[in-house]
Amino acid sequence: MSIYADSSFFVSLYLPDRHFTQARRLAAQHARVSLTPLHRAELANAVAQQLFMKKISAGEAQKVYAHFQRDRESRFWTEVTLPEMTFERCVQLTQQYASRVALRTLDTLHVASALELGAERFWTFDDRQAKLARAVGLKS
Repeated sequence: MSIYADSSFFVSLYLPDRHFTQARRLAAQHARVSLTPLHRAELANAVAQQLFMKKISAGEAQKVYAHFQRDRESRFWTEVTLPEMTFERCVQLTQQYASRVALRTLDTLHVASALELGAERFWTFDDRQAKLARAVGLKS
């Protein structure tokens, strides 16, 4: 089973928040979860923001980066590139759904990525993305 998890999943897993327990439970399923350069950029930004807001220390940030790197090296995630048509699919989703659902570009980009990668499931803690994912037939 191919699974696409959005940035909220990865952030909750590596920067524990109220969704941490659910993220760990999902990750423990050892399913094939795609990891794209978008996820890496989003996680790095989330860590930097936590550091900027002084919610974590520089040492804690380094531990997060090290933990994530260990998971990447152990191939816990399935690293993939974004397919060529991802941004075109993002535009199509925006045109089709954004006038009815309050969507950000990142919302449609994650769902477009999942569709272009052939994911069957979409894991997110973001209500907008979950709504769009359901609308296009992705299961949670």
